[in-house]
Amino acid sequence: MNRELIHIIEQMSKERGIPKESILLTLESALLSAVRKKYGLDLEIDIKIDDESGEIAIKALKKVVAEVKDSREEISLEEARKIDPEATIDTTIESPISLENFGRIAAQTAKQVLFQRVREAEKEAIYEEFKDRAGEIISGVVIRREKGSYFVALGRAEALLPIKSTLPTENLKRGETVRTYIEEVRVSSKGPLILLSRAHPNFVAELFKMEIPEIYEGLVIIKGIVREAGERTKLTVSSTNPMVDPVGACVGMKGTRVQSIVRELKGERIDIIPWSEDPRVLLAKALSPAAVESIGINEEEKSAMVVVNDQQLSIAIGKKGQNVRLAMKLTGWDIDIISETEYNKMRKGEAEEQLGELSNSELGEEELTSEDEQQE
Repeated sequence: MNRELIHIIEQMSKERGIPKESILLTLESALLSAVRKKYGLDLEIDIKIDDESGEIAIKALKKVVAEVKDSREEISLEEARKIDPEATIDTTIESPISLENFGRIAAQTAKQVLFQRVREAEKEAIYEEFKDRAGEIISGVVIRREKGSYFVALGRAEALLPIKSTLPTENLKRGETVRTYIEEVRVSSKGPLILLSRAHPNFVAELFKMEIPEIYEGLVIIKGIVREAGERTKLTVSSTNPMVDPVGACVGMKGTRVQSIVRELKGERIDIIPWSEDPRVLLAKALSPAAVESIGINEEEKSAMVVVNDQQLSIAIGKKGQNVRLAMKLTGWDIDIISETEYNKMRKGEAEEQLGELSNSELGEEELTSEDEQQE
């Protein structure tokens, strides 16, 4: 029976990832609670479980007395000498307690405490495993969908993937394997909460790190990334090695590298933009896939007016303003986009206004000259 106990503890340790020593300590604590429930809370108890044989030794510290008045705390000299032949009056002796003396309630208490504390130890072990893994990509299996979230199994841990943090077009099925980004790990009233996301911009950044060796090795750096999940991602990249083309490294031969990421994102469009210290160049590239004709900037206000060909205007702005909105988030600049036709009208209007001011100025000079001649 005792060897069977050790076998159960070893199996529990392996399945739940809890050290065998921790389970033994937990069991000792559970037995202590049960003994005190039966014999009294003030009783001094010592419990040891042999981790090899599984033998359980429970001993109560009792005072040796001539006449026993409280059997829970006292022991007669005669009984004491059966345990220790050298026992004397007023000394303390360890008196063994048999597990057979446990009542049903005490045994049930021990069982409840054991399972409760094992669950607590399991939660602590899960938190320790994941607490430093926020920011990583991990694969898990969808267990169920409930209350606006998917529950995803990550080995022995269960994580939460809110539906709002998935791609708009995807509907995950039970048993489906899914790659996600660990957005946050924190302690909650129900244990460790592992919050997942497939909509976070860093999910794309981490996918690039996994797929592009140059990014993983630090030869190419992602300077910034913005995203509207399921629609479009824009990221700026630079190279630490002049021999490495950052955009080419990310795209790969015939687009193979970036296409594997696009497939994971269910067809989401990705704009890879070379980083530039020149704001005009950066702003022009950030409005990709639109072609920019000219840019005027105000560096103090970090604002820019961008002129594009009439046919490129809708592309530059994007569906519901998405393209220009992402470009502004990526660069940190306010961008105003106008067509060439509109820009030429503005220039023409300004020219006419200047011409009018010039004509009025000349007319004033002529009137002044006429008045001077009349006075003469």
